[in-house]
Amino acid sequence: MLDLVQLVRKVFRLMAPALDEQSTRLLAGAFAIALGDGGVTTVTEATGIRHKRIVAGRRDLRELAKSRASPLRGRIRRPGAGRKPIEEQDPELLKAMDALIEPTTRGDPESPLRWTTKSVRRLAEELTAKGHPVGHSTVASWLHALGYSLQANSKRIEGTEHPDRDVQFQHINRRTKATQRAGQPVISVDTKKKELVGPFANKGREWHPVGEPVAVRVHDFLDDRAVGKAVPYGVYDVGRDEGFVNVGTSADTGEFAVASIRAWWKTMGRTAYPSADRLYIVADSGGSNGARNTLWKTELQSFANQTGLQIEVSHMPPGTSKWNKIEHRLFSHISMNWRGKPLENYDAVVNLIGATKTRTGLRVRAKLDAQTYERGVKVPREVVRRLAIRKHRFHGDWNYVIRPNR
Repeated sequence: MLDLVQLVRKVFRLMAPALDEQSTRLLAGAFAIALGDGGVTTVTEATGIRHKRIVAGRRDLRELAKSRASPLRGRIRRPGAGRKPIEEQDPELLKAMDALIEPTTRGDPESPLRWTTKSVRRLAEELTAKGHPVGHSTVASWLHALGYSLQANSKRIEGTEHPDRDVQFQHINRRTKATQRAGQPVISVDTKKKELVGPFANKGREWHPVGEPVAVRVHDFLDDRAVGKAVPYGVYDVGRDEGFVNVGTSADTGEFAVASIRAWWKTMGRTAYPSADRLYIVADSGGSNGARNTLWKTELQSFANQTGLQIEVSHMPPGTSKWNKIEHRLFSHISMNWRGKPLENYDAVVNLIGATKTRTGLRVRAKLDAQTYERGVKVPREVVRRLAIRKHRFHGDWNYVIRPNR
């Protein structure tokens, strides 16, 4: 037969899965009451529960018997039990935390966190060093309480400060519609990001057998094993939803930009628009097709002379290149088509671009341009003066027409 200590121990072991702090205390108190004199000592010996908790459980049971309703309903501990909230233990903690992080959001160079990461662990270390010992989880909860959250940089600054930004967009829209109504071609042009050619990593993921990813180089720099760089210059036909990409192997210059437009015209443009006598080009304000690039304008003059086309050009306002249609109607789809695929050689670049399609009907053609284009070519002033260029009344630096002068 079990003695009292063994009996109490066995009951507690059987009940252990169902016990929490409150029920453990109450059960211990019940045994102490049932055992009478020496009951508290017996329960302590059987369970290891401290005298103080057993006495508290015995008192709670007696109060429960008097009230016939549990004063602890919905609670594990009695009101006021447990550790005090951190803000009560250290009333200055919240103020210190706000003072520490606020200067870093304002750019205060004197802040200790101005030039380092503002992780919750780093903040906890700084607060502890200032005499406010606190854990990183508490810092995280209080940051949310102060109205902070983890946020990435937001790309919003894009030239919106220019007063004529929206007016230029409206001008481009009007000229595009008028040109298309007349049955003339409208193209959007730009240079896509240069790409390393060789066994280099390409962003994105593709399906492969488990554990068999494509092996690529660890570092992205040109050496003897690298093929070179690809310079994709794109021409997007706005009306026909067709793209053409001239893949260069040397420099992105004004000569290369116009050579790409010329290649588009020979390959696709003159077939699609056999009766065209005008061409409307929408380009960025900078780069190889920039508004102040004299080589770009000189080469456009040569193109106009060769084809007999009147070339009208409108440049996007500064800092708004992502609004150019070629970016989201052509380049984005090319990037999706070759995601996760290393561009091993120039043929792979051309083939991947040429295979780009969309459900809405986009078709793309691509060719390799192995010609060498020299950087830093200066156009003599007398050549610039002979350009048959007419500037528009509204922002002639952004909008102009080049006529054939042959």
